[in-house]
Amino acid sequence: MTSTKDTLFVLDTDWADPELGGARRFYCKDCVTVEGLLALFPERAARIEVVRVGWPRPRAAVVERLGEANQNLPALVFAEGGFANEIEAILAALHTRHGFPERHP
Repeated sequence: MTSTKDTLFVLDTDWADPELGGARRFYCKDCVTVEGLLALFPERAARIEVVRVGWPRPRAAVVERLGEANQNLPALVFAEGGFANEIEAILAALHTRHGFPERHP
């Protein structure tokens, strides 16, 4: 799968972790941070392909693009190759590549 846009992989916003009994519901704070940024700046977000994936591994769409060892999310995959999957690097890339404001220190 090759895209002319950067692709952002995020976890679904409501999931159960079977390792914790499956009854409690969770969200990923870093994914929610990025989702909030996209929601605040929809004109910039429109330039990014967003793919929401489920919690359980393997995460097929992520494995296909980044390999099995790189399933941590969120992950921003650059259209020309490479990726960031640590929150600070993702926020920096969203700023430099797509004009999102910087997070205040």
